[in-house]
Amino acid sequence: MRYYLENNTLFIRGSFRAASTGTSGGIRSVTTLLNHTVPADGDLEDPEKEIEIVAAGAGIGPDLFGLLTAVPIHQACVLQYDFITVFITAGIRREPPATAGTINIIVCSSEGMEDAALLETIMVATEAKAEALIGLDLPATGTPTDAVMAACESEVEHRSAGRMSDIGQRVREAVLHGIPEALKRHDANVRSEHLAFFIFSRFQGGHWVEWKPGAECPYYPCHFKGQACDFCYCPFYPCQDESLGQWVESSNGGRVWNCASCTLLHEPEIADYYNTFPNASREELMRLYEKKKGREQ
Repeated sequence: MRYYLENNTLFIRGSFRAASTGTSGGIRSVTTLLNHTVPADGDLEDPEKEIEIVAAGAGIGPDLFGLLTAVPIHQACVLQYDFITVFITAGIRREPPATAGTINIIVCSSEGMEDAALLETIMVATEAKAEALIGLDLPATGTPTDAVMAACESEVEHRSAGRMSDIGQRVREAVLHGIPEALKRHDANVRSEHLAFFIFSRFQGGHWVEWKPGAECPYYPCHFKGQACDFCYCPFYPCQDESLGQWVESSNGGRVWNCASCTLLHEPEIADYYNTFPNASREELMRLYEKKKGREQ
């Protein structure tokens, strides 16, 4: 999986088995998930056509799922909890009748699920959304235009994704933390080039940490002076390329992909290239990196 912003759209690319409650939803295999911002005061007569136009403009074929929102896409939150990554855009009216706004949730798993587990993931995410809104004392458990996607890659490892499962626990925690953060960004009308990125850390106890790039990061430089921090949390993670990292045993007895020594996207030249060409594959970036090293020798 990799994701990037282009104009008013969040694109998530990969080879997914996915389920969507959005426009032209269902369950099928797709290569793209997208969340597109439309004007808040616009009269959108044909949502399906709007998604088709966005995809065509990006050179993407019809094998996709798309969502629409009036929330500026740069106000989205991304939350990573081990093999689960959750993307949230949220805007909601605070006073009754709380019918205006949209909350879109996209859940991506790097571990495969059966179709039933994808549907359970949607159920868990929706339940957690309602729980988060109640916790904020809002007069609603959602809006009439909310939508959820659940997607996975790799071989099937999970037959279930209920609330107490490995997937369900992670999805619930990510949504509970992400809904208030996404609403906070929307209410403050945040204007940022970067999505808010949160990672669940087990350091000194489990908790969510917001990562901020460059000088705001207390660990800079974690690799070398002058490194690019645009992709501190790699959009290719876990790439499973053993030339860049390796599987290690985690503290809870499972496996986690460790790529701490990889500097591919920390090289300024590579990061600039990927920012300019967000559709570039990891293999393309590695070829560019090898050429760079050859020039330096």
